[in-house]
Amino acid sequence: MKHTVITGHYGSGKTNIAVNLALLAARNSQKKVFLIDADIVNPYFRSADNEEILKQAGVELIAPMSANTNLDIPAMPATISRVFNTDCEVIWDIGGDDAGAIVLGRYAEDIQKQGYEMIYVVNFYRPMTESEEDMTDLLCEIEKAAKLKATAIADNSNLGPDTEKETVTAVDEKLDSLAKKTGLPVKYRCVDEKFAEDFPSYLHLKMVTKKLW
Repeated sequence: MKHTVITGHYGSGKTNIAVNLALLAARNSQKKVFLIDADIVNPYFRSADNEEILKQAGVELIAPMSANTNLDIPAMPATISRVFNTDCEVIWDIGGDDAGAIVLGRYAEDIQKQGYEMIYVVNFYRPMTESEEDMTDLLCEIEKAAKLKATAIADNSNLGPDTEKETVTAVDEKLDSLAKKTGLPVKYRCVDEKFAEDFPSYLHLKMVTKKLW
């Protein structure tokens, strides 16, 4: 798979997951790994905040020209074209909601040609996405704006530092219902790495960003 697109609602943990997946890919893949910070909506919480960590791991970051500045200019650099002409692995960190997914629509045709998966990140503890109906409606809006269909779900339900084991398992029924409603498989159940022993089959997230959600 060449392109992995990470999308979802604001505060669902997309950026933390995207950075972790990029670091994981850099360890396991023989190919060049790019992380594209395509969030042109939120200038305050971006993959670009982790540029040094990514660089040390061998991940090349491509970010909006306004990243890590006091400007918020919605423009992606021309260097983004490199990922479509290189044998590489690409992780896309997409801005929240349909507004953030619009930027992806520009590259949708090329992404489809090269192969992709689009992971819809959910956190049932976040406002405005506490029900399956809310999440399904949001997914439809994101897909329309991105011109791409989601292929799987990543559950990142947590309460930040107040998360306990019961917090993680309490959403099991909601997650199962969402998967059935959307017809999408659950590819990842995500937890902070401190819960690795309790949930060995989950994706264990390092706290590489300012907060988990």
